[in-house]
Amino acid sequence: MTQPQVSVGIVSNDSRISFNLSGIYSGQGTDVITGSQEATISDSGMAVSWNGKMYPFIEFTPTSYDGDTFTLKDVTIGVNFHWERREDQRFRGSLRIIADNGRLTAINIIGVEDYLTSVISSEMSSTSSLPLLRAHAVISRSWLLAQMEHKSEKRTRQRPHAGELVKWWDHEDHQLFDVCADDHCQRYQGTGRILSDNAISAVGSTRGEVLMYAGKLCDTRFSKCCGGVMEVFRSCWDDDDIPYLAPRRDAPDTQDFPDLTNDDEADRWINGSPSAFCNTTDARILSQVLNSYDRERPDFYRWTEEYTQERIRSLISNRLGTDMGDIIDLEPMERGTSGRIVRLRIRGSLGEIVIGKELMIRRVLSESHLRSSAFTVEKTGLSPDGVPGRFILHGAGWGHGVGLCQIGAAVMGDKGYGYEAILSHYYPGSEIIKIY
Repeated sequence: MTQPQVSVGIVSNDSRISFNLSGIYSGQGTDVITGSQEATISDSGMAVSWNGKMYPFIEFTPTSYDGDTFTLKDVTIGVNFHWERREDQRFRGSLRIIADNGRLTAINIIGVEDYLTSVISSEMSSTSSLPLLRAHAVISRSWLLAQMEHKSEKRTRQRPHAGELVKWWDHEDHQLFDVCADDHCQRYQGTGRILSDNAISAVGSTRGEVLMYAGKLCDTRFSKCCGGVMEVFRSCWDDDDIPYLAPRRDAPDTQDFPDLTNDDEADRWINGSPSAFCNTTDARILSQVLNSYDRERPDFYRWTEEYTQERIRSLISNRLGTDMGDIIDLEPMERGTSGRIVRLRIRGSLGEIVIGKELMIRRVLSESHLRSSAFTVEKTGLSPDGVPGRFILHGAGWGHGVGLCQIGAAVMGDKGYGYEAILSHYYPGSEIIKIY
């Protein structure tokens, strides 16, 4: 097998895309294209307008893959998260712009290994320890190739049940390209994030290496912080059991953890500060994993979110599209192995509903995304008729908690664990196999 290429959706939902070609590009019947360019959507919304002509799509290919780059203007990163912002980003490889349903989408076509160098630099600092970067190179490569291999598969994304809204989102939603460039898939923010030779070395030294289990590519999920115990796949996505995405403590003794599917145990765990690799406040280690905008809020292993009655009522009403009245209670109905809530009952004065899975809960209870769905609920300021004046969520972890915990892996790398040991810790039973 040779190194494949991947198509990455960078910019979407725009009627106009501005970009700059640094070097000599070819395309649309022209051998020499360079400098500042602009593409717009046609009046019909079904064609790309560029250089005075209409095309179903336009594509620009560099004449020098190593030397030529293109810059996309005003790329939105952190879509729907609290750190959402726009920035210019520079890329290698080819640029394709397509028209679809009244909007333009910019797609970068690039070799998998170059894509990965940017991914691990975008997901964390390229000055991180080599064991951490190597481990992340392997899992990012494995996840990407597994997604490309199974892209055509259709999966159920909603569990129909009266009185419940249980939905989940996965990465096969993309039809125009293999993966997107944001947190929905893997952060990919171009060559500007490659700050040292460490990222290049980590990808190069693991070139073609993937994780496999029982002869198949592993679906190597990862998140920022598991909160002390890893979550299982079915708590977040399809109702499948995946052996290498197992519940384990993020510590040397991986089996030493309570039954966090039990509310009382979860309450004690989440409101405590149990030891774990990811339980660290070491700024030097955190800077390896968290970009500047990730550190705008310092809480991740344990965190607190407070809501007035007015705020939580408005949030839930806007997110669900229905007025629940005053919010009386938030009741966990089902928890996963990390204490993350999988099904949450919202009781209001005008009705009740059960929502899930974990990402649905995080979206409903935040203007962007709640840190995680591993939380306990404290109610204060009860009125005579039992309506809380304020809800306080005490939470654990950041993200879905399945697979590799990036902060925990950074601590492991700093403690001297090799990348093979890190991968074995987070994906038990898997094997590192070189496929090209």
